[in-house]
Amino acid sequence: MKHHRTGSPPGNPPLYLELSSGSSALGYRADWSDSKHHFRRLVSEFIGTFGFVFSLSGGAAIFHAYAKPTLSSGVTVALLTMVAAMWLVIAIYALGDLSAHFNPAMTFAFALRGDMSWPRTILYWTSQCAGAGAASLLARALFGSQSGLASVHPQPGQLWQAVGFEALLTACFVLLVLAMARGPKLNGPFTPLAVAAYVLSFGTVGGLYEGAAFNPARAFGPDLALGRFDDLWVYVLGATVGAAAAVALDHYLKGSADLAEASMAESEPVTNTVP
Repeated sequence: MKHHRTGSPPGNPPLYLELSSGSSALGYRADWSDSKHHFRRLVSEFIGTFGFVFSLSGGAAIFHAYAKPTLSSGVTVALLTMVAAMWLVIAIYALGDLSAHFNPAMTFAFALRGDMSWPRTILYWTSQCAGAGAASLLARALFGSQSGLASVHPQPGQLWQAVGFEALLTACFVLLVLAMARGPKLNGPFTPLAVAAYVLSFGTVGGLYEGAAFNPARAFGPDLALGRFDDLWVYVLGATVGAAAAVALDHYLKGSADLAEASMAESEPVTNTVP
């Protein structure tokens, strides 16, 4: 069977045409601009964020219950970060062609860059925070809350230092993803590995300092399960400032997306029909 690309009328998403032995069938391809996939993207965001936060909250609870005497704080942070990073590799490879932000700061950056509408962005934030909250609540139900469920907190008396650190980590992370992502999709062949490497390195280094969340949903989930939100603003503000700074720097370095780049954000470009 041969696959040929065909153009589509203005305003309609590109389509694939499959031709074989005298018969043709209209192929189907997930497209960012196709509203039929909207709910699926929200489910994808829920699944990915749920798995990411559960690996941290559940892992922290299990380590606390069964390995606390043998693991130092540094080793625990490194192990939890490695588990979470590996989940991101799996989830982004599996869901990246649909939607794999798993981070409200990343979604905010794509919206600022013009890749997403603000109503869609709000729905993304809702799905991501719901996934994070459900993950930590499930971890608490299964293992209890004595471990703290991998909640993140600034060092005493260093709230604004923590805001600045979160802004720096988030800005570098978002800039990395914007450089590799095709529009709002994290579906490049090496994007999952780059994301995991960043999370593993800076999550391990910064984890002992103030948690190194650079993801408001990751901070929100454990706080919801524990019922305390005193420090959540630190991680929301830091991530927001960092994401905005990354978008501004990305625009300075590369400029606005042209028509071809905008098309690539939605699907593969199409050419004329091949007879």
